[in-house]
Amino acid sequence: MTPVVLVTPRLHLRPLSAADAPVLAAYRADPAVAAFQGWTLPYTPQHAHALIAEMAGKQLGDAGWVQYGVSLPGGALVGDVALRTHGAQAEFGVTLAPSAHGRGYATEAGAAVIAHAFGTLGLHRLHASIDPRNVPVARLLVRLGFRHEGTLVEAYEHRGAWTDDALYGLLRREWASPD
Repeated sequence: MTPVVLVTPRLHLRPLSAADAPVLAAYRADPAVAAFQGWTLPYTPQHAHALIAEMAGKQLGDAGWVQYGVSLPGGALVGDVALRTHGAQAEFGVTLAPSAHGRGYATEAGAAVIAHAFGTLGLHRLHASIDPRNVPVARLLVRLGFRHEGTLVEAYEHRGAWTDDALYGLLRREWASPD
């Protein structure tokens, strides 16, 4: 099966490859990037290779978590996006390397994933769960059309401390297709 690749004016969203492992490991090991993420620290090249192997053959929309690389047209990895599909719904996530912050890449990649989820996949609802201290991602979600649905107080343990969980949602009928 030919893998699905989402192409935007400046980015390609594509399956991760073994060549992505060093860059993936480097930005996921960055303390600022990892601060609100649940992956194991330190994030090593072995973790990156294991994630890439786990994602082999998976496409956005397959059941469970699917991570895709976000790359520039020349192939350089600048981040990753994810959907965790369960029935007609999916959880959305995005992580960018610090060198890619502030360029609109997260908005562009997120919009492409949302269009794919609601258009091609026909999903009913997307949701995201974030630490409310992660203000840049909260702003990103709102920019993408998500609404803040509420915050659960001290709802999960993250690296030894209880933290809040801000919930965001977007329904297909609320989404404005760019077409």
